[in-house]
Amino acid sequence: MQTNLADFIKDTPQGIEADAILRSCVHCGFCTATCPTYQVLGDELDGPRGRIYLIKQVLEGAEPTRKTQQHLDRCLTCRNCETTCPSGVQYGRLIDIGRSVVDQKVGRTAVENVTRTTLRKGLLNKPLFNTAMKLGRAVRPLLPDSLKAKVQPLRDAGAWPTTQHARTMIVLDNCVQNSMAPAIDFASARVLDRAGISLKWVAAGGCCGALSHHLNAHDEAVQKVKANIDAWWPLIEQGAEAIVGTASGCSVMLKDYGHFMQHDAAYAEKAKKIATLSKDVSEVIAAEWPKLKEKLKPSNEKIAYHPPCTMQHGMKLKGGVESMLRDMGFELAPVADSHLCCGSAGTYSVLQPEISNELKARKVKSLTSDGPVQIATSNIGCMTHIQSGTTLPVKHWIELLDERLG
Repeated sequence: MQTNLADFIKDTPQGIEADAILRSCVHCGFCTATCPTYQVLGDELDGPRGRIYLIKQVLEGAEPTRKTQQHLDRCLTCRNCETTCPSGVQYGRLIDIGRSVVDQKVGRTAVENVTRTTLRKGLLNKPLFNTAMKLGRAVRPLLPDSLKAKVQPLRDAGAWPTTQHARTMIVLDNCVQNSMAPAIDFASARVLDRAGISLKWVAAGGCCGALSHHLNAHDEAVQKVKANIDAWWPLIEQGAEAIVGTASGCSVMLKDYGHFMQHDAAYAEKAKKIATLSKDVSEVIAAEWPKLKEKLKPSNEKIAYHPPCTMQHGMKLKGGVESMLRDMGFELAPVADSHLCCGSAGTYSVLQPEISNELKARKVKSLTSDGPVQIATSNIGCMTHIQSGTTLPVKHWIELLDERLG
């Protein structure tokens, strides 16, 4: 694709990166066929190729409109198009640049600003969010169905292992997961304990920064990233082997720290090191699988597995969890269109509820059509979103492994 970027951006880091991405696109349209929003809306401008054209026009000097902003907002950032693209177009990075420029030029309404700020502050404030979840659970029977579905009963997390192993890893202290489903991290710690690894929480850390980043609060995202690097660095210097993400949405952000902080002289090298050490929990377990596999108590249940977009498209980790689930004895139900997004996509389910709910309904239908007794996934957002559409239990796959290890 030929480009002629406008003076306001062409010589900036964003402009240089965007120009390279745009030039790699060959207009083939393969991406459109696998785009969830295009499948729902049927509009070329609500598919990757159309959005790429919109971003190109803006970066070349055309004035964006509210309509331009709407088409970019409707993108799930699922990155399915990247998996499909034969030319390797880094669409996820391009849409981030495009949204940032368009938001600066078009702005947001007062209602949109309040909604986005409330989402950021509410979800990132752990004491506030934890209190809200406790109150929600206390009055859950009285809540309307739409809210009741989002406030699921708390599963018993069990005990955190106390054995101190020579091998240690750091677990990300997720912003919402520990209030919504603390059993995920506790199960991860117990499984890794079985493999001879101690998993450590670092209280000074926190959100990976993805939530702020995808809501165009760049400075806030940078603060979150720096806080994590500062909190983890002493343990890394002491020999911690990895930074473990137990939600794939966080894992993909951690792996991008090097790129995200590449222009920060004080943090670029540390961020690059963090990105190298960052692993999704599935990668860590896969490396230890031979010793864990022999300790399993097999199951013969039929379950359905939903691979999150951040897992299969963001990190390109395909088939690993499914293989381990089969080794546990589970029969995996066939799931149509397993490559498609469930509609959660971080705060997307709040900001674009109609599209999100349509995608959820399609996903739940695919997951439940062959009669599984429960559903597994790898990301807290997907887990809670899918759970709001079905009465079947939906769990993180690491919880199932913890159960099989007794």
